[in-house]
Amino acid sequence: MASVVAGAGLRAANRLCLARQGSRTARPNFVVVFIDDMGYGDIGPFGSTVNRTPNLDRMAREGMKLTSFYVAAPVCSPSRAALMTGCYPRRVGLARGSGHAVLFPGDPHGLNPNEITIAEILKRAGYATGCFGKWHLGDQPQFLPTNQGFDTYFGIPYSNDMWPALKRWQFPALPVLRGTEVVDQVDDMDDQARLCRRFTEEAVKFIKTHRERPFFAYVPHAFVHNPRRASPEFMARAKTVEQAQVEEVDWSVGEILQAVREAGIAEKTLVLFTSDNGAAGGLSSGPLRGGKGSAWEGGVREPTLAWWPGTIPAGSVCDEVATAMDLLPTFVTLAGAAVPNDRVIDGKDIRPLLLARPGARSPHECVFYHQGTTLRAVRSGPWKLFGNGSLYNLEDDIGERNNVAADHPDVVRRLTRTMDEFEAEITRNARPVGVAENPRTLLPRPGVEGEEAYAPTLSLPRNRR
Repeated sequence: MASVVAGAGLRAANRLCLARQGSRTARPNFVVVFIDDMGYGDIGPFGSTVNRTPNLDRMAREGMKLTSFYVAAPVCSPSRAALMTGCYPRRVGLARGSGHAVLFPGDPHGLNPNEITIAEILKRAGYATGCFGKWHLGDQPQFLPTNQGFDTYFGIPYSNDMWPALKRWQFPALPVLRGTEVVDQVDDMDDQARLCRRFTEEAVKFIKTHRERPFFAYVPHAFVHNPRRASPEFMARAKTVEQAQVEEVDWSVGEILQAVREAGIAEKTLVLFTSDNGAAGGLSSGPLRGGKGSAWEGGVREPTLAWWPGTIPAGSVCDEVATAMDLLPTFVTLAGAAVPNDRVIDGKDIRPLLLARPGARSPHECVFYHQGTTLRAVRSGPWKLFGNGSLYNLEDDIGERNNVAADHPDVVRRLTRTMDEFEAEITRNARPVGVAENPRTLLPRPGVEGEEAYAPTLSLPRNRR
């Protein structure tokens, strides 16, 4: 099976890219749009016939569809840690929160400031860096985006369902931050509906402001995570709120791409669209098995598009394995900077895949699937082996329906040994999570007075339903 199918203009694109890599002044801009809880089958380029996604359809026509693009975890915080650091979440101590699968308000844990993020490297290389949306890598001051390499931040510090309306936890009010300062809060569903537009407007303003210098814009949307509501114009024409949110996300991508075009920087801007984990309830995994939280393909294989006019061939498709961890080494190398060499980085440079170079193959011999701190499976080429011995050929069986372990005992033995070796290696080379002393929430719990109102959510008993 061909690894990369390129559209027209491949040779010209590769010549242009080689010229750019030789010129520090031609370093590309980077935009990453990171959706929350979107499934593999939720957008037109990946087969949706329910959701109207004209901007993403155009992005695919003008760029590349990556059909085997993975995140490193099937839930929010670990997945985001991997993107920021180029490492498996266990490597950086963030395979889970301090007492839950993800980080909570006032959590003492967060992304260790000693880790080196993609934003920090690009900032040191002269890039303007901005984050607009859901962070979810710690809400204590040392963990916030502006202390992790971003010049500018506007967004919410964790999931949009971590607010008083979710009654099974004693949540504080949901803050909106600019930098490290709380400037607003999300009080009702109308406020929830405005989040996509607010983050988009901030990202567009950042792009326009920094058109004359290289920039990195990270846009981690709160959509399409529960609780769900979209802007009125999308709600009015959609049959479901899930459809409305997906279509508003498509609008957001259109606004960002249009801002890049109008700024005259399309040919020096790489835009990547993907999701943080697989489909949550009400959304679609398409042909994949499972969804959010699972180690099946539907938990971690994401609908991913890459766009860079004149460099990424239009209408191209890449079936080779790539991951969100690869963005750090790939972007850093394109920026003319150096990947950290004082620590293990799990991501690989995927420039050959993005450029659709003839014969390009995945730089990953294996990729590993986790649920929390537990290693669940490994993929190597077409083969995916679970820790329980089940084996699937993903090229023949993308839906993981047929366990072929009995027919391939040699593959089972080889990949079992690979999992054992990786388990030992990552245990030996794991780094510590960030820990904050005396953590407190950014806003108080409604109806509670004094310092107790700022008690970390996980320090409080859960409410009975």
